[in-house]
Amino acid sequence: MNRDVIITCAVTGAGDTVGRSPHVPVTPAAIASDAIAAAQAGAAVVHIHVRDVETGQPSRAVSLYRETVSRIRDAGVDVVLNLTAGMGGDLVIDADDPLKPIDGTDLVNALERLPHVEELLPDICTLDCGSLNFGEGSQLYVSTPDMLRVGARRVQELGVKPELEIFDTGQLWFASTLVEEGLIDAPPLFQLCMGIPYGAPADPGLLAAMVNLLPAGAQFASFAIGRDQMPWVAQSALLGGHVRVGLEDNLYLSRGVKATNAQLVERAVEIVRGLGADVAGPDRARQILGLKERAGV
Repeated sequence: MNRDVIITCAVTGAGDTVGRSPHVPVTPAAIASDAIAAAQAGAAVVHIHVRDVETGQPSRAVSLYRETVSRIRDAGVDVVLNLTAGMGGDLVIDADDPLKPIDGTDLVNALERLPHVEELLPDICTLDCGSLNFGEGSQLYVSTPDMLRVGARRVQELGVKPELEIFDTGQLWFASTLVEEGLIDAPPLFQLCMGIPYGAPADPGLLAAMVNLLPAGAQFASFAIGRDQMPWVAQSALLGGHVRVGLEDNLYLSRGVKATNAQLVERAVEIVRGLGADVAGPDRARQILGLKERAGV
C-alpha cells in the first residue's frame, strides 16, 4: 500500500460533458478557478485541458492554455501543473471510405501536439502511449510508435516530465520500451486509465496485473471513469499507487448529485486518509516524481 498518496484533479477533459453538468468549466478563468479550488481541497497536481469558449468543444489553442496557466500561476497557490499533450490524435473515418477522414478529425504529428508545452514548460505533460478504438462508431485515437518516440524525445529535451497514459496492456508494453530506450527519465510516471471504451476494463484484477508489469522504480497513478472513480482511489492506493479524480472522468458525487472538482478532491482525501495514508502536498509530490525546479516560471 502507498502511504504517501498524490492526488491529481483532472479538471475538464475533452469529453462531451459540458451539457451534462453545469460544473464543468469551459473558459480559461473557470478552468483556472476550478484548478485552484482543487489544489486548496488537497490536490497536489492539476491536469489541464482547454475548451473553445464559445462551443465548449476541446481545443488545442495555445492562447487558451497561456491564459489558463497564467491565472493559476498568478494566484499564488502552489500546485503541480500537468498539461495534456494528447490533443491532435483524433481520427474519424467514413466507414464506407476508410481513407476519407470526416468531421471530428483532428490529427496532427507529434511535434504539433506540443506547442503549448514548448511555450509554458509545465511540470508534467501527458504522452498517450498508443492508438485505440475510442468508443462506438468510427473514431480512433492515433498515436503510433514513431510519433511517440518523437514526442518523448522532445519532451525530454524540454525537461518536462511525461505522464505515460496507458489505456491497455499493449500500451504499457510500449511505454516500458520507451523507458528501456532511455527516452523517459527516471523515475518514469505511468497513469493507468481504466474503463474507457474500448481500452482496459475497470477490473481490479487487471489493474493488479498491470501494476505487476511496471518497470522497476516506476511511479504510477490510476483512475477509472464514472461511478468507479471513488472505488478506484482505494484500489490504486492499496496497490501502491497515486490517484486521480475530477470532472474529466466523472460528473457525480453520489447518485443524482452533480459534483464540483473540489468536492471530488475532498472525497478522495477522505478515502486516502481513511486508509491510513497521508495526502502528499505539492512539494512532496515533486520529490516523489523527480520533477525539476523551474526558477522564475
